[in-house]
Amino acid sequence: MNIYIYILTAFAVSFLIRTLPLTLIRREITNTFIRSFLYYVPYVTLAVMTFPAILHETGSVLTGTAALLTGILLSWNGKSLLTVSVSCCLIVLLIELIQMI
Repeated sequence: MNIYIYILTAFAVSFLIRTLPLTLIRREITNTFIRSFLYYVPYVTLAVMTFPAILHETGSVLTGTAALLTGILLSWNGKSLLTVSVSCCLIVLLIELIQMI
């Protein structure tokens, strides 16, 4: 029975988060602070969800950190998402292989 309460609560919270701004805010938001805050919310949320996983998913903080730094450097230099992700995976594989020796 508790599972239904959890599902209903998750639905209600998710529904309210999506519908309240649409119903309460009828005009365009002109405040620059609020506009910039709302602009960066998706990026911050994605970073908060993925950053810990990057460091701990491989089982070694060393390989996670190496992959993170590789991804940052390649992204900073304008490489594509495919290039960045494949390079990060190869760095993790290479370091794991070196550690096995």
